[in-house]
Amino acid sequence: MRRLAIITLAFVTAVSACKKEPTTDPRLAGSSRFERAGWIYVHLEGTPSQVGFQHGYVLATEIDDHLRVTKPLLLHDTKRDWSFYRNAAEKMLWPGIDSEYRVELDGIVEGLKAKNVVADRWDIVALNAIEELPGYYVPWLDKQQGKPASAKAPGNCSAFIATGDWTTDHKIVIGHNAWTNYVTGARWNIVFDIKPSSGHRILMDGLPGVIISDDDFGINDAGIVVTETTITGFAGWDTSGTPEFFRARKAMQYADSIGDFVRIMTERNNGGYANDWLVGDNKTGEIALLELGLKNHTVDRTMNGYFIGSNFPVKPKLAKEETNFDYTKKGSSPNARRTRWEQLMAEFKGKIDAEAGKRFEADKYDVIEKRDGPTERSLCGTVEDSPRGVPEWDWGPYFPGGTAQAKVADATMISKLQMWAAVGRPCAPDFKADAWHAKHPEYDWAKGLVRDVPSGPWTVFSIGDSAANK
Repeated sequence: MRRLAIITLAFVTAVSACKKEPTTDPRLAGSSRFERAGWIYVHLEGTPSQVGFQHGYVLATEIDDHLRVTKPLLLHDTKRDWSFYRNAAEKMLWPGIDSEYRVELDGIVEGLKAKNVVADRWDIVALNAIEELPGYYVPWLDKQQGKPASAKAPGNCSAFIATGDWTTDHKIVIGHNAWTNYVTGARWNIVFDIKPSSGHRILMDGLPGVIISDDDFGINDAGIVVTETTITGFAGWDTSGTPEFFRARKAMQYADSIGDFVRIMTERNNGGYANDWLVGDNKTGEIALLELGLKNHTVDRTMNGYFIGSNFPVKPKLAKEETNFDYTKKGSSPNARRTRWEQLMAEFKGKIDAEAGKRFEADKYDVIEKRDGPTERSLCGTVEDSPRGVPEWDWGPYFPGGTAQAKVADATMISKLQMWAAVGRPCAPDFKADAWHAKHPEYDWAKGLVRDVPSGPWTVFSIGDSAANK
């Protein structure tokens, strides 16, 4: 027995040595991670290689899980397997990515490798493109091949930005809540504090393994603050353009002004993830709406006013030429939420601050049914109880989705790179996956993909934050 114990100990020691993590790896210098109120906060800093390695290393478990659930979800939604997305990442997206971000993406792979997570470059590039490839490239490709559309562009999120006479201090206030299915939404709980060796420091929310926010709420240390909502019913793609996720990250990191942001986002635009971008410059108090399609893009700017987003195209020309959007359907989710936004902006003129922003992003009033929801037509919405589903999305009736988290910041917070953030559904109780599955066996294919979505409190996050700060 003694000899067996010694042999067993030797075996365990050998296995442990094989799995030993390089905790003293110099590439991890300065990185950190903690959890608060349902969010995972990570600080990344250094060269692109270091930022990528730290990202992959400190979020290895979450990235592994994100890849695990994304593959079957996309197969179900688009009828394309993961090899299709990997091939598009390699052949179409990679050539358009600047070397700085190629290095960062490869760094994520190296960080995962150090934690014994198996994923390569094309897995990570495809993961970064999970908004633009399924919803934009796939429908375009279906059309080119003469096939019925197997997917369509999403219509997610409710957002606003206001300044001048609309806010209490005549400075910028911005807010956003992310609408998505709860497979992805349950994992959209990362707060990134990125201090790159070049460009601006960034505070943003995001997904594990993705180098940009992707629901796009971010602040940089030049005072540029950004969010967006997608344009419902959009169709268009340019195979020679550059990936949207790359342009969005580059703009977040290098924009010193609204003009810089617009220039970077419109340069070699591939049409992927067509959005109404709400942008503010905290140095001047100016705000802007960049409506970015493929054939059309427009910029509206003001020092005194507001812009709102709930997935409706603003400009009729873009709507006519690049979408199938119907402005006359007052009961559609985008149009109903637009009506509610206009009501709230009028009601709160001169009184908009961060607290009002939190109220807006948790608003659950349905203007069509004239009652509190939340429903698929309220600014903060849920759809798992709806037999209608949401026609603008691909989710079927009762498939869980809607608001998955929310963020708000005012000018003082923007100047300090701070934001309020609430994980889950600020307008509804926790979503419980097991209870939903029990009621909807038709979605058994989603078991192991859909998980609980707890509704957390509004919590402040800042650059340089730590677990010791409350």
